[in-house]
Amino acid sequence: MAAAHEPASASAHGPAPARQGPLAGVKVVEIAGIGPGPLAAMFLADLGATVIRVDRKEPSGLGAPRPVQFDLGLRNRKSIRVDLKDPAAVELVLELIGQADALIEGFRPGVMERLGLGPDACLARNPRLVYGRVTGWGQDGPLSQVAGHDLNYISITGALSAMGRAGQAPTPPMNVLGDYAGGSLYLAFGLLAGILQARSSGRGQVVDAAMVDGVASILTVTMSLHAAGMLGKERGTNLLDTGAHFYEVYACADGKYVSVAPIEGKFYRLLLDKLELQDHPLLQKQMDQARWPQAKQVLAAKFKERTRDEWTQLLGELDACVAPVLDFDEAPQHPHIRARGTLTEIDGVVQPAPGPRFSRTPAARPEPPAPLSTDNAVAALRDWLPQARIESLRSQETFI
Repeated sequence: MAAAHEPASASAHGPAPARQGPLAGVKVVEIAGIGPGPLAAMFLADLGATVIRVDRKEPSGLGAPRPVQFDLGLRNRKSIRVDLKDPAAVELVLELIGQADALIEGFRPGVMERLGLGPDACLARNPRLVYGRVTGWGQDGPLSQVAGHDLNYISITGALSAMGRAGQAPTPPMNVLGDYAGGSLYLAFGLLAGILQARSSGRGQVVDAAMVDGVASILTVTMSLHAAGMLGKERGTNLLDTGAHFYEVYACADGKYVSVAPIEGKFYRLLLDKLELQDHPLLQKQMDQARWPQAKQVLAAKFKERTRDEWTQLLGELDACVAPVLDFDEAPQHPHIRARGTLTEIDGVVQPAPGPRFSRTPAARPEPPAPLSTDNAVAALRDWLPQARIESLRSQETFI
């Protein structure tokens, strides 16, 4: 597979290569966690930020452990392993924080304070620091100390109640909406806004990125439709939730699927023309909700007449808004994905290329996740500390 970006090289035995991308020169300390924190760190590192990950000496047992080459959220940075109950290790982290533009942490409220690495301690060391905190419930509120996961966070915002088919239970959308859209992206967005503000004011601050807040923000337009009476409470009966026959997924003759979404009238008419259904009485009044269930049956029968790939060949490059539903093995082979280099292969692992794209300061080709090792820890610290200091810390086993 063609790579989307030029490769970057690194060595554990020499100076780290200059970072490439619009965030080159930005320095971030990531306190190792799971879920949204690491992905936010990856977003920043993908775009050129220098990120050092402060990991535990022993595995936490949290999350879904996997071989390092497949833990893609850890790409583009290296880790040091420390015991944060050791005052010398805490001092080392504060030393790094003294040089950082931002910090990322994802513990329950109060944990970093108990470690001696709360906002007060860190901002005292570095008044320009932007201190990023990502949690599900936020830093305060009745649930702030309660365990939870993505599904719980999207539940109380109203998002989950709107997802699913009519007459069925709500359908969990994996953990993309809460963890990664409401969490990772909002944390990264907040950190960058904070860094810009700190560069003009000279003062850092705390960014409280709660997934419930992020998901609620994403729902702004959806909630406006609800407030206007244009989105009913019964899921699976509305324009964009599988209620409409023209915004739906249909099975094909081979058991595979196509997505169909010609919302605008001119695109809808083109679809009917290509399906030779332009005169069907049930399909004439596109926005007549009373006809949607029967219209859906008509389209379902039609799409059963050909295979997914046959429909894609007929409709896939027209304004009929039809696309094949591809799995993770098929997606890299789609001509559009291949042409743009949206997915790339690094060390035999297919993965997304960095995004978005920049015309003047493009991101480098990602470096694969680095194994936890003393050599890699030394390489990570070379972006932050003099060699003599690194050797002293190493001899005292402050990091591994």
